[in-house]
Amino acid sequence: MTPINLAEKLAQISTHWDPHVIAAYNGNDIMVVKFQGEFPYHLHENTDDFFLVLRGEMVMDLQGESHAVRTGEIFVVPQGVTHRPRADKECEVLLIEPKGEPNTGDLATASAKPHL
Repeated sequence: MTPINLAEKLAQISTHWDPHVIAAYNGNDIMVVKFQGEFPYHLHENTDDFFLVLRGEMVMDLQGESHAVRTGEIFVVPQGVTHRPRADKECEVLLIEPKGEPNTGDLATASAKPHL
């Protein structure tokens, strides 16, 4: 076991909205991802959605409300709540999801989650 450097892992990612698994924790994938633009509205029927902004700022759109989430802040979307993350400028985010949970809530439209 060795420490994981988040900046080094993020430097390996050149795309947006493509989460990369960097570790496993109690049946969950810990991932890093870069956001820019808008992700589609979606929901996760059986799990909450965890976001930690590492650098930059994102906005979490929910039905009827929006929340700015800045560097060092966490936002948790409860299961079953329709949401959309977006970012005007590139931001870096850490995600925690149960292993196998599609990032769109639907396997047919989900991104692959390669391991770094």
